[in-house]
Amino acid sequence: MRVEIKVLGPLEVSVGGVPIVLTASKPSQALAMLALNAGRVVTMNALTEEIWDREPPRSGLPTLHTYILKLRRKLDAALAGNGARTAKDVLVTRRSGYLLDLEPGDVDAVRYEQLSAAGRRAVNAGDHERASVTLGEGLNLWRGAALADVATGPQLAIEAVRLNENRLGDLHLRIEADLRLGRHHQLLGELATLCARHPLLENFCAQQMVALCRSGRQSQALEAYRRLRADMTDQLGVEPSHRLRRLHHGILTGQAVIDDPEFVFNR
Repeated sequence: MRVEIKVLGPLEVSVGGVPIVLTASKPSQALAMLALNAGRVVTMNALTEEIWDREPPRSGLPTLHTYILKLRRKLDAALAGNGARTAKDVLVTRRSGYLLDLEPGDVDAVRYEQLSAAGRRAVNAGDHERASVTLGEGLNLWRGAALADVATGPQLAIEAVRLNENRLGDLHLRIEADLRLGRHHQLLGELATLCARHPLLENFCAQQMVALCRSGRQSQALEAYRRLRADMTDQLGVEPSHRLRRLHHGILTGQAVIDDPEFVFNR
């Protein structure tokens, strides 16, 4: 019976496709730590420091054991009558801590990172079609911000930031691959949304300008630059990068540089 855990959005746990409802905050936090380290031992010290923000109470270890017991009871109830595997086989006790014994594909964050790495290898190899497909498959695993409804201590907070930043990077690379494949028309709606959500990120603005210009909408491409520049000067007190200013000048003057991938996609 397959146990699946999703952390790329709100925390979700299911056994054989049937959801398990977790209502308590700290057991959920412990499970998220174990899921992000699936197949590796998470020490009791690491778990207690995460749950109590580096200041565990004297009763921290016994309380942690109670949280693990609650998680196992939920798993046992879901696994009952579905084969020989028990909760102790899934959430395994080790001498120094606990290990979540799952396949890599059973945790969405682990699967995402595998696809992200494969997609980036395809980017480096110049295989734009494979990069678009592989990165897109990984990005489709996301349902919202990482650990959206999980209380985060020092370690999970770092993991959430790392995952969310990687997602933005992969979005940029997947859109770059699609632009290289001539899919500028299909990208206009997605890029408009991304620029509205991330008004200070130059990469998405540059890609929107390219897509608009290649779709015959130069005036809107220039307006996208104007909005970004206004936001950057007002909020950050800086001008757009030299690369983006060159892209703006190329569109403004109608230079063929807009169609030069080595210029447009120079990272």
